[in-house]
Amino acid sequence: MSKLHLTAPAEVYRNPETYDDERKLVFGRSWQFIGHESELRETGDVIAATIAGYPVIAVKASDGVKAFHNVCRHRAGPLFDGERGNCGAMLTCKYHGWSYALDGRLRSARDFGAADGFDPRNFSLFPVRVEAWRGFLFVNMNEAAAPLVEWAQPLEARMGARDLSALVHTTRKTHDIACNWKLYAENYLEGYHIPVVHRGLDTEIDSAKYEVSVEGHVCFHAAPLRDASANTVYDGLWAFLWPNLGVNIYGHGLMIERMMPMGLGATRLIYDYYLRPEIAASASEQERIFAMSREVTAEDKWICERVQTNIAAGIYEQGALSPRHEGGVAWFQGAVGQALR
Repeated sequence: MSKLHLTAPAEVYRNPETYDDERKLVFGRSWQFIGHESELRETGDVIAATIAGYPVIAVKASDGVKAFHNVCRHRAGPLFDGERGNCGAMLTCKYHGWSYALDGRLRSARDFGAADGFDPRNFSLFPVRVEAWRGFLFVNMNEAAAPLVEWAQPLEARMGARDLSALVHTTRKTHDIACNWKLYAENYLEGYHIPVVHRGLDTEIDSAKYEVSVEGHVCFHAAPLRDASANTVYDGLWAFLWPNLGVNIYGHGLMIERMMPMGLGATRLIYDYYLRPEIAASASEQERIFAMSREVTAEDKWICERVQTNIAAGIYEQGALSPRHEGGVAWFQGAVGQALR
């Protein structure tokens, strides 16, 4: 008989102080997906993201990809606006025009004037670590973090010789959900709710045989198909990488799912679809994939928002986790608690 695990207390989903700690101790110290190397082909190409309130950019310099906080050292203006583009030879602040080389060094404090003690070498951009795994770029604001390859090693081992290099980045879709980011992540981490919430998905997979296993910083999901010969959407390898990334690998390609906190009670899902070339060229095949994704996401949105409403009501304080179905949730809640300690 398995030991009973209680859920995290409801307070962690509604306390602003907890969220502030999570920004610093979870998102400020973890590897976060930002894009793909194919988006940074030319010198000056930039991709940008906001990670739990931290604005960051990655830019293609002459000697490789660099990453910085998207914050000017003068008066905190933005250096780049939008999700992607090209900045040319310099990153220039949109507020007062300070310009930085692509390695982060201050090159011009426009019309600043003479000031005793002002040394441009002391005003380089705030750096962010950036590393790649199979062409996918990740950033980490913690200079002391373990290398990306160690964090992703369990997924790398599962993938083996599977080749993702030919996949085409087809589209990015976003969905906003009015719930704490942890509620959505926990929903992702178990298949217990599938027969009740996802009737369409349940016709494709045998949710009674849904399995979850944890290896290092990765939680794997697997469920057999009800009909192995059917042309299904959800046939593949699903992995959750701590603390907020879903890597969903299917026969038709790959979908990377970022679960980004937008505040205490708001989460934005960012889906990046990387498809096989022949699938990317077929509008009908794409729509079949996107339709199932929309359906499942809408169902998850509905239930997660209602759970958030019930937690905010102040009646529910703590529950119990199923040892059969919710081991991934127990692992995640333990990891959050450990990070905050």
